[in-house]
Amino acid sequence: MLSSARLAHTSVRRAQSWLCSSPSRSLMDLKALLSSLNDFASLSFAESWDNVGLLVEPSPPHTVNTLFLTNDLTEEVMEEALQRKADLVLSYHPPIFRPMKHLTWKTWKERLVIRALENRVAIYSPHTAYDAAPQGVNSWLAKGLGPCTTRPIHPSKAPDCPTEGTHRLEFSVKHTQDVEKVMSAVKGIGNVAVTSFPATCDDEEQTRISLNCTQKTLMQVVAFLSQDRELYQKTEILSLEKPLLLHTGMGRLCTLKESVSLATMIERIKSHLKLAHIRLALGVGKTLESPVTTVALCAGSGGSILQGVEADLYLTGEMSHHDVLDAAAKGINVILCEHSNTERGFLSELQGMLGIHLENKINIILSETDRDPLRVV
Repeated sequence: MLSSARLAHTSVRRAQSWLCSSPSRSLMDLKALLSSLNDFASLSFAESWDNVGLLVEPSPPHTVNTLFLTNDLTEEVMEEALQRKADLVLSYHPPIFRPMKHLTWKTWKERLVIRALENRVAIYSPHTAYDAAPQGVNSWLAKGLGPCTTRPIHPSKAPDCPTEGTHRLEFSVKHTQDVEKVMSAVKGIGNVAVTSFPATCDDEEQTRISLNCTQKTLMQVVAFLSQDRELYQKTEILSLEKPLLLHTGMGRLCTLKESVSLATMIERIKSHLKLAHIRLALGVGKTLESPVTTVALCAGSGGSILQGVEADLYLTGEMSHHDVLDAAAKGINVILCEHSNTERGFLSELQGMLGIHLENKINIILSETDRDPLRVV
């Protein structure tokens, strides 16, 4: 049995060794870190039903030295985070999804929040924002297929711009002397972006006025124009759609540069996800030697994203029984790998990307206890 002196000496040596081997790190204010995380992958790309962002916040000010990455925040993972002195847990899946009516020791999710607050640990979840991101979960999953081109199955729309509005309204002013008066009146309504340009109507030179505005402002502008029958009759209203983003969105449709057999694709996926087994549903008329050229994939639960997509293979974590039957009946092969098995491997890549993005200012560590709750026995 070691003496107290020897134990103390051993502890000091271990601490010195750790300090020497660990790179110098500085603290980051939580708000600054959250801003940097949003720059890395904007939360605006998350699905409307999702619960993303900062879920648990210790009383400010709160600084972060250690960022702890996990796919699922269970009680076992929380214990690990506390032992490893985490200041912020980035949990891909939000541990708080449905509203909580109280915080007691009765349920495991309530206990997570209590322990986080008692130990001053913040909790942040990006979830579907990382699914949609160009450098996110689905793009990582596609890397296991081999060389291919990819595009989102459901592209995201560009974020809102405060000067764009939701509608475009155009009308013509016949007399030059009225242009300034009308322009001034429209600008006075507020929250509109106004431009004007010359136009010809029925061989008559006029000034066309175009403005972008919100739904609320639109009604005010229409009320103003309706006071002048001539202006109102020459009014056109367009509903504006935000442009689609080419590399951002849900799911990925992947086209291989060279077709491979289904058997080869299975081995590639197993290798990428480090799985000994996957679940396979052969499409009607297909065999393990059938060629695969296009793969539609979605990390996690992909049934709603993949539905109706034409591809040789669907790859996801889980799908309903009937969705699998529908796909197979159309001759589409289906590979299921269990929900979080299609996501967790991304965290290793995320660790490196965030290290670069955050300029190595803080420690970023991966959970060692986080794992899929299902296994083959």
